[in-house]
Amino acid sequence: MVLNSSKFDEVNVLASGANWGWPEALRHIFQPRGINLLVAENAGEFVNIIGRRRIHTTIVDMDSQAGGLSTIKIIRIDYPRLPCILLSKEPGDAVLSDALGLEVFSVIDKPVNMGILQEQLNRLFIKKYNNDIFAE
Repeated sequence: MVLNSSKFDEVNVLASGANWGWPEALRHIFQPRGINLLVAENAGEFVNIIGRRRIHTTIVDMDSQAGGLSTIKIIRIDYPRLPCILLSKEPGDAVLSDALGLEVFSVIDKPVNMGILQEQLNRLFIKKYNNDIFAE
C-alpha cells in the first residue's frame, strides 16, 4: 500500500544541481508522487534552503560543484539528523569510510540507476518517516 504525502504538509527533497539531465530525471520519480524537488548548486545554497524549508532528505553529488562530502559536513553542523544520500562516480574505500562517519544513509554509484535510487529512497522514507511514498 502506498501512503500519499498527506501525512506531511509537503514532501521536499533537496538535490545537487547538475549540468546534465539529473534534475529532470528526478522529477520523473517525484512529480507523480507529489514530491517537491529543490536544487542547490553549492553548500551555502543547501544550508540556506534547509533553513527555510522542511527538507525530508538530500541527494548530494560527490562530483558536483557543491563538493559532496564537504557539503554533507556543513549540513551536519546544524542538521545532524537530516538523511543524506551520496552519489559518487568512484566510491572507493575512503569515500565509503567518510560517508559512514557522516552517517550518510546510502552511497549510490554514478551513473545513477534510477531504480536503485528509488529503492533507497523507499527504504529511507519507510525507516525515517514510516511512509512508503516511493514504493512501486
